[in-house]
Amino acid sequence: MTLRKGILAGGNWIIDHVKIIDTWPSQDALANISSRTRGTGGSPYNILVDLAVMGVSYPLEAAGLVGDDEDGRSIFNDCDRLKISRDQLQSTDKEPTSYTDVMTVQGSGRRTFFHARGANALLDREHFDFQRTQSKIFHLGYLLLLDRLDSPSASHGTVAAEVLASAQAAGLKTSIDAVSEDSDRFAKIILPALPHVDVCIMNEFEAGRVTGKKIRSGEHLDREMLREAMRLLIEAGVKERVVVHFPEGACALGRDGSWDEHGSVILPSGYIKGAAGAGDAFTAGVLHAWHENQPVRDALKLGVCAAAANLGDETCTGGMKPLDECLALGRTYGFR
Repeated sequence: MTLRKGILAGGNWIIDHVKIIDTWPSQDALANISSRTRGTGGSPYNILVDLAVMGVSYPLEAAGLVGDDEDGRSIFNDCDRLKISRDQLQSTDKEPTSYTDVMTVQGSGRRTFFHARGANALLDREHFDFQRTQSKIFHLGYLLLLDRLDSPSASHGTVAAEVLASAQAAGLKTSIDAVSEDSDRFAKIILPALPHVDVCIMNEFEAGRVTGKKIRSGEHLDREMLREAMRLLIEAGVKERVVVHFPEGACALGRDGSWDEHGSVILPSGYIKGAAGAGDAFTAGVLHAWHENQPVRDALKLGVCAAAANLGDETCTGGMKPLDECLALGRTYGFR
């Protein structure tokens, strides 16, 4: 039997069009765009780019659907430049590449998002072939933002659960992430997937929405409620571990009852340029440590250090650094 090695990430592939504007206009009024940049967006795109920049030594593979357009070709070019295999990253002429217009007000930094689901809405079970990969881990994200994968399945509850079950049947370990939308769909879409998930990674808002627990009230994090929510996620079927990240740090609960936690990096004033992509950077760190069979506490440490690196740039992946430099942030600034 061939030893599995590598990470295959599938789901949302998004181009962020970040525009700096002078003011947020009222209805029918005008605002001026002073600059614009293009950035990565979506769970697999951000995570694979982060891992490539970290300098991991194992194969990275992409799965998903983009449009036959300039944005889609730029994603292909990024994959080629970073040596990310795109054998399962397909294109379609039926919808454009998914994109988000991120309108950022100069001075305040406040952001407003206009998202076009595009080709991601067409991503379906037939776009994944787990017989074609020797990757060790399959990561799927974001649940709640993949129309066809979020749709019902008679056999598994959702199509995403079918895809995850197929990955496990082919010999891969599986992990998931969700999007922090303000809705009541979390339990309906995420719970069916959990029996086919080895490691479930999410933030405290998402964990609360799935389980119905109020984990945060303003600045206060209710740690007892957080642990109860994680226990409920384990009971719902997660096979190995639930990992939850939040501004103060991160924690992990194993099916065996083991508990680990780690504080976030204490970053100096003025360091943070943007929080977009911080959760994906954390996930990239955790997935790398998991792939390399490192202790869970080390996985959390790398996750919070990767997130800290990401916070130094306004785009989702522009702040990422090689592994040693990420960890050096923790040594330099210390942890909560």
